[in-house]
Amino acid sequence: MSKRVLIVDDAAFMRMLLKDMVTKAGFEIVGEAINGKEAIEKYKELNPDVVAIDTIMPEMNGIEATKEIMKLNPNAKIIICSAMGQQMMVMEALQSGAKDFVVKPFRQDKITETLSKVMSGRQ
Repeated sequence: MSKRVLIVDDAAFMRMLLKDMVTKAGFEIVGEAINGKEAIEKYKELNPDVVAIDTIMPEMNGIEATKEIMKLNPNAKIIICSAMGQQMMVMEALQSGAKDFVVKPFRQDKITETLSKVMSGRQ
């Protein structure tokens, strides 16, 4: 059974790029969200195995959403997607419960490696 991924990013291009890479890595896309608030609702509705979430988004950022999702499910597997130079946000996200992070621009090998690592619990 393929692992189910929820993709969260306010940029349609980034969601499309990430969807393509996640699918190539052998995972199933179960849903998309454009901000943190929508991510929480989709998480409740879809119960994905992994959430790949951007840090900077309107309405609610990825760190706030990570904290809320971790309240819903302390075992949630969340991967933070951040741009170069956002190390402080990545550290805060990891402290909030995220399991790992990938840096934009995305590379297929890094996406595949990170998803596999998080799913196997090797973080």
